Amino acid sequence: MRRTGNYFILVFVLASSACFGQKADVVLNYIETYKELAITEMQRTGVPAAITLAQGIHESGAGSSKLVLASNNHFGIKCKSNWEGESVKHDDDEKKECFRKYPLAEHSYRDHSDFLKNGKRYAFLFELQPTDYVGWANGLKQAGYATNPKYPQVLIKLIESYNLQDYTMIALGKPVPKNEDIVHVSAYKDVEGSASKEIGYPIEKEVAVAKENYPEGEFKINDTKVIYAKKGTSFLAIAKQYDVDLSKIFDFNEMERTETLPEDQLIYIQRKRKTGKDEFHTVLPGETLHSIAQKQAIRLETLRELNWLKLDEKPAPGVQLSLRKKSSSIPKLVVKENYSLIQDRNKGTSN
Repeated sequence: MRRTGNYFILVFVLASSACFGQKADVVLNYIETYKELAITEMQRTGVPAAITLAQGIHESGAGSSKLVLASNNHFGIKCKSNWEGESVKHDDDEKKECFRKYPLAEHSYRDHSDFLKNGKRYAFLFELQPTDYVGWANGLKQAGYATNPKYPQVLIKLIESYNLQDYTMIALGKPVPKNEDIVHVSAYKDVEGSASKEIGYPIEKEVAVAKENYPEGEFKINDTKVIYAKKGTSFLAIAKQYDVDLSKIFDFNEMERTETLPEDQLIYIQRKRKTGKDEFHTVLPGETLHSIAQKQAIRLETLRELNWLKLDEKPAPGVQLSLRKKSSSIPKLVVKENYSLIQDRNKGTSN
């Protein structure tokens, strides 16, 4: 991925002409082909879709470079010592360097997301807002992703020229933004006492969460017994079938008492755990704290405590919630009407 000297300048000129000159239709076709992958990867790992698409366009020459045609490697990721998959030889900083080869473009996109998510030098990027593409572009350069001093400007230009920010917003479950869609509110103090900017997300319509394919009958999530019951199923019937007291069914699932299930959902027949099996959960559009607690088999109260959340506060899509230990900061929140909740939360915390 790192390119130096005259070779980089040549590549940069060629890539720029391909992206901004007579081949704009090639770029648009690339975006149309891979936008869904970028959105999916953002929802999985938190890497902004706009950044992923901009890097893909630039690094692969909008899908037309020799490397991508030979290897489905859209992000120029070299083999490194831990790579065990197929590879190809390609001239880059040196002759015939080893680059990763993927069977499908999807694998390249996934590896790119994991490369950033799991790389210690990129960890600070995930503290930025996913909508802060300028911060991400500059941060990638700062972390050493590329040696070109104009790398951030290249990404920013692509994002702004092709409206790639739209796909970040779609991944967050939000409409295409207008200037007033994102509102800055007062600064919070994190647990160490240093102030950090908080971005509030306006109230949004609920978005349907993708259905999981759960097995029939009793199974386990996070070592906790659970079933996936259909809408209209009687809670009393569940209690009798699995020999669990009816009142405990509602207690285990932190639900109001009712006769039947209002929708298809997970129903625990054993008390959920105080910690999750995974270390983090990335909030998807349409998810609530309760649905996350059910999905991860963790107690709702514990989920709030681990993430400094008060009753009725809702984390914004794209943020990571801690499932195993106390988070070091308050997650970004969905703003309530008139922003009253976040403003009240900030009283007494600002310097």
